[in-house]
Amino acid sequence: MNFTKEQILKKLEEVLDPELNISIVDLGLVYDIKINKKNIKIVMTLTTIGCPLISLIEKEIKSKLEELGFEEKNIEIELTFDPPWSIDKMTEKAKAILGI
Repeated sequence: MNFTKEQILKKLEEVLDPELNISIVDLGLVYDIKINKKNIKIVMTLTTIGCPLISLIEKEIKSKLEELGFEEKNIEIELTFDPPWSIDKMTEKAKAILGI
């Protein structure tokens, strides 16, 4: 598998935040993508620390990456809160949807 970060981001645009119904990419939650042969690591944050919906988001991320051929055992999702998320990380599209 030879995917670029841009291709992975495109697929992750299909993952919607369960509360806001906006992609995690447009919300600015994806900080980094590391691809090493068949392994992939997504470094991301949440809009709030302790978000109870992380398990749903992780499940959807893994499902979308499995559609590309990655195996669940080779998908790592690392949560970070450094730097903390803010609305400045959102795309213009997400801000427009939320009326910001």
